[in-house]
Formats: sequence, C-alpha cells, structure tokens
Amino acid sequence: MKALVTGAGGFIGSFLVKALRSKEYEIRGLFLPNEDATESEKLGVEIFRGDLTKPETLDGVADGVDIVFHLATRVLDWGSMEVFRKIMVGGTENLLYESVSKQSSGKVKRFIYFSSIAALGCGRDIGGLDEDAQRLRLGIPYSDTKIDAEDLVRDFCSVNNLEYTIIRPANVFGPGSVWVSDILDAFYRGPLPLINGGKEPGAFVYITNLVDGTILAAESKKANGRVYHFNDNYDITWGKYIETLGSWIGKKPMGNLPFKLAWWLGHLMEILLSPLGIRPTMTRLAAGVMGKNLNVDSSRARKELGWKSEVNLNKAMAEIEKWAKEVYIPGRKKKKK
Repeated sequence: MKALVTGAGGFIGSFLVKALRSKEYEIRGLFLPNEDATESEKLGVEIFRGDLTKPETLDGVADGVDIVFHLATRVLDWGSMEVFRKIMVGGTENLLYESVSKQSSGKVKRFIYFSSIAALGCGRDIGGLDEDAQRLRLGIPYSDTKIDAEDLVRDFCSVNNLEYTIIRPANVFGPGSVWVSDILDAFYRGPLPLINGGKEPGAFVYITNLVDGTILAAESKKANGRVYHFNDNYDITWGKYIETLGSWIGKKPMGNLPFKLAWWLGHLMEILLSPLGIRPTMTRLAAGVMGKNLNVDSSRARKELGWKSEVNLNKAMAEIEKWAKEVYIPGRKKKKK
C-alpha cells in the first residue's frame, strides 16, 4: 500500500508518517521547496517538493499512490479570507485534480481529508453535536474555508467515483503541539488571562489517539463517504490545563476575559493587525476554542471503527510534561543565549 501524505512535516503529519511506516506503508511526503524533510528521509519516506497553491509543481505527486492523506493546511488562527481560501480550498482542489483527473492509471482509491470540529462553528457551544449537525459560518477564515473544503471533497469525489473520508479532530495536543508550545510562549510574553473563567472543557484529542483513528478510517470500508469526529472526552477544563502548563515554568494565568469581550477584542485586532502581517494577541478563533463548549460527540468513530482512546489523560499529560522539560525549556534557554 502506497500513501501520499501532504503536510508530512507538520505536527500531525509527522506522527501519521511514523505510524504508517510501522504498518509497512510506502509513503510519499509532500513538502514545500525549502521545508526540512530530514526526519521523514530517515524513515525512508519518498520526498516530493511542491506547493499546493501552484498546480504546476504537483505534476506526478499522486502517481502510483493508493491512498491520499491530505493534512496540509494553514494552521494559523489569523489572516485574510483570501489567503485561507487559496491554501485550504484552492490547494485541496489542485490536489484532488492531480489525484484523479490527471491520473492515467486511476489508481488512487481513497482520499482522506483532515478538516476540524471548527467547521461546526467555534463561536457557539457545540458540545454533544455529532457529524450530521449543521455547520455554521461565522466569518472566521479558518472555520469557513474548512466548510468549503469539505464540500469540495464531497462533491469532487462523488462525481469522480473516488472513495473519501473526512476527519474532524478536536483540539489536537501532544508533545510539541501548538496547544503546548504556543501557550508556554504566551506565558513568557506577558500576563496570560483565562477566557470565560477557564471553565470550558479542553475538548482535546491526543495525537497518537487521533492517528490510530485515522488509520482505522483509512482501512475501513464503512468509512467511505463518512465524516468522523475524534475527541477523547478528557475530564479537563481549559483553566486546569493552562494552570498545569504554567506550573512547569513557574507561571500562572492572570485575569479573565468574558467570552463576548474576548470575541470582539479578537475581531478588532484581526481587522487592525492582520492586514499589516502582525499576529493579533487575541482572535475570534482562539476565543471560540477556549470560551465555548466544543466537546463534540465522537461515538460514531467508536461504534463504526472500534476506535478507543488508548492514551488516557494522565499519560498524555506526562508525555507533554516530559517534552516541555526536555525539549521546550532547554531549547528556549539556548535561544536566549
């Protein structure tokens, strides 16, 4: 079995590549022209250099491939709708076209698209909602373009008789994830307030649990044409999570932003700073993720795929703490020198 993994050098992609290699998949990884692919090369991954927004660079990327895992995305929580659409929608369309329309052999059998629970709308409580719930556009580029990309995948694959599965992870965390490094960075930049009192559930999925579920979906006939939520339902609030991370570096959260204030503050900062290429310190997406209940229903994956949360919360936090103390803190000290 040969797989194409876009975003192979990213956080989720790197874990997925390792898991697929352990199952003896042959892998071709799509990397940007100047992206570091050293670790993937060590695993025997075939490196393909290209840019999803430039279709002329993708020629042959899917040749001889059985299954495509499309993870490449814009992971930032700020930027213009145009920029997000170019990458998330345009890039996905270019990859689909290369996977099917230009495939003389027509060998690609399944297209796995990584979306997000953000497609349901992060400005509202979505706790308990399943995969068939109505998605909501809120004008947030990341969320809205995930909806557009899901529709594109569904329509394109249906017309071209290509099997597909849409993966919607909850907040993916683990050693080195943005939900670890970005929060630790924020502590060092200055006072880090909680949003909505930190009372909302973290709605996390641990990285290896997500990868397990992804491979189950990729190898299951039942998963054709299906959407799956992956959420570990860990019993931890944002307040407790942030306090725990802060304790590792001697920091504590300070203050609180009510959800509505955080939302409109984020909106204002996006309007003023995004056009200048400056990252806002607050965004609507951040407010929606931390200030609303996003504990979506993941029972479909558990029932149809037999998915389980193999890594429990205690083990997950222990692995993250180990990374923070052995990699993040030493790395930060080294940078300061």
